[in-house]
Parts: sequence; C-alpha cells; structure tokens
Amino acid sequence: MKIVGLVLAGGQGRRMGGADKAFLPLVTRPLIAQVLARFAPQVDAVAISANGDPARFAVFGCAVLPDREPGFAGPLAGVLAGLDWALHQGAGALATVAVDTPFFPLDMVARLAEARPDGRVAMAQSAGRLHPTCALWPVGVQASLVAALSAGERRVARFAEAQGLDRVAFGKADQDPFFNINAFADLEVARLRLGAPG
Repeated sequence: MKIVGLVLAGGQGRRMGGADKAFLPLVTRPLIAQVLARFAPQVDAVAISANGDPARFAVFGCAVLPDREPGFAGPLAGVLAGLDWALHQGAGALATVAVDTPFFPLDMVARLAEARPDGRVAMAQSAGRLHPTCALWPVGVQASLVAALSAGERRVARFAEAQGLDRVAFGKADQDPFFNINAFADLEVARLRLGAPG
C-alpha cells in the first residue's frame, strides 16, 4: 500500500505569541527540518499542511496544502487537505505528524501500518496517552471527514473514534517520543535533548 505523509504545520502558536512553530530554531535548523528528516524516509511522499504564504516552505521541496476553507478549523482541516492530496497521489493511506513533535519514532509509520486493519484509523499512544496528530488515515474516511467538518467537528480523536480507531502503543522510554513543543520552555528542553543547550 502506498502511504504518503503530511506534516501538520498550520497551528496558530497561541501559547508562543503567535510564532510560526515550523521555523523555530532547533539547534542548527528549523523545527520543520528536524521533522521532515525523520518523516520523509518513512513515507512515499511528503506534503506540508499550512496556510499563509507557501513560498516560505519552498526550500524544503514539498507540496504545501492550505485548508479548503478560510478560517482556522484546526488539525482536522489539515488532515482533510492531506487526504485530498493523498487521493490524487494514488495512495491508500495518509500518515500525519505535527510539526511541534520532533522526536516521534523512526518506525512510527511502519508500526501504525502493521497494526491497522483495513478501513480503520491507527493512532499512536504512549504511557497511556493518545497522540491524535500522529496517526495513519485510510483515504476512505475522506467523505466522512468532509461531513464531520461541515457539522462543526473539530476534535481529531473523536472523529477518529467514529471511524473505528486502533491505538498503537509505543514502548516506554526514558524520554517521551511524542514530546511536543507548546512553549518556549519546551523548545529549550528539546535543545537539551539533542545535547545542544542554548
């Protein structure tokens, strides 16, 4: 099965003063470069979900997918844009990661694909916590997602549950592989984790 990937980079960064998280510096490169380096080898092609000027991502050589509708509808709108693109790519599934989750496992997509029965969504879980933006979506849920967004649905996990959800547990580790950067203090933690303080 062909699997394509989508980096969800359309967040508003409210807890970081509206910062464009994708371009926050993580040691020697922007956050999105760290994410793409981990993600691209796991999928057949990668796109970026983001609104605003797509030219800012040109250096990465990826398709940039805006939300279908104006206004901020959250990550589900990004997933829909990704599913539209995946269908045009002839893919059977779309893998997603968030741009603020730079340490997700290098085998994440393979493990999600192994665990996912046909037609169900597979979602990462660690230490009992679900990670809704780190998931594998069958392209067959696209029509249901259009309807759900039109009805006002915004919760990723709730939509996934309605489609049939498989939780894929990732083993315990000293450091959470799904650590996400929601504040400037988290960015410093990520830098320390990479062995590069300051």
